[in-house]
Amino acid sequence: MHFGQAPDPPRVGTLSKQERKDYIAAVRCLQSEPPKTPAAKAPGTKNRFDDFVAVHINQTMEIHLSGTFLSWHRYYTWLYEKALQEECGYKGTQPYWNWGLSAITGMEKSPIFDGSDTSMSGDGQAIPNQPDVILKAPGVPPWILPSGTGGGCVKSGPFRDMSVNLGPVNLDYPGPDSPAINPDGPMAYNPRCLKRDFTTKINQMFANGSSILSTIVDHQDIDSFQLKMQGVPGSGDLGIHGGGHYAMGGDPGRDFYVSPGDPAFYLHHSMIDRVWWIWQLLSPSDRAQGSTAVAGTGTFLNQPPSPNTTIDDVIDIGYAGGPPLKIRELLSTTEGPFCYIYL
Repeated sequence: MHFGQAPDPPRVGTLSKQERKDYIAAVRCLQSEPPKTPAAKAPGTKNRFDDFVAVHINQTMEIHLSGTFLSWHRYYTWLYEKALQEECGYKGTQPYWNWGLSAITGMEKSPIFDGSDTSMSGDGQAIPNQPDVILKAPGVPPWILPSGTGGGCVKSGPFRDMSVNLGPVNLDYPGPDSPAINPDGPMAYNPRCLKRDFTTKINQMFANGSSILSTIVDHQDIDSFQLKMQGVPGSGDLGIHGGGHYAMGGDPGRDFYVSPGDPAFYLHHSMIDRVWWIWQLLSPSDRAQGSTAVAGTGTFLNQPPSPNTTIDDVIDIGYAGGPPLKIRELLSTTEGPFCYIYL
């Protein structure tokens, strides 16, 4: 993903080692720059990277399983890339994580997660005999997912010493007592290590090559496409979106609200955007413009009930940066503020 006339966004495995290091250096730079979010609004926001986490927390229940999920996250990830470039001198574009490949290699052997100095860091420290992860949602049966091979603090790669500063808000972790919640509030300062719990089985179950293909070709309207992608609570299917998040696991990877606190979040959501882009290309006249390009309401599964989303609704990413824009300006990757395609 990119702005202006930069090269098209690459899959991580196609980047040279130096290109990966340049991207990592820019992310580390963003984590060292001062925040733009006022301390009165989010006292736990300690750097520019945290600005993006804070706005995601604030808007979570309006930007998931709603009519703005795809367009909001497209704009959000693009603004993150823009911050890397304009504020930290990054010359490349936002790479994506192809889950279909890590489903084959296993999470630990992916160049994104192998723990090398050119990766996004590796698994968390192994915690033996972890129980299953039980996802709970009101009014639906719980989802029972396998725990992974880690669970503890990340001990390898460039982000082994980073601090997760916000949340948790709704952190699912192994065992019956989740979710974990910060008693001081979601925006309170709560520094802790980055944790991961790689679960290749979840990657293979929900975000494999067949899952990607079926999401694209088996759904002809935006409503069914985005629901398949996200996985409806109680359906037993996490979708490719949930599959990627829960394959990473850990804290904040399993936190619906705070998940951008893991730097790999943006590689995951670039792939989400890529899948949407491919789906749009199959019928651009109705999937990338006009009223048929959006569906849903302004709240999570319409709870509480809210008006239907329209292409004239406004996306505002707050202190992360960028002007408020109408959804109609965010539907095409080659119009509005955007000028990119995917490889």
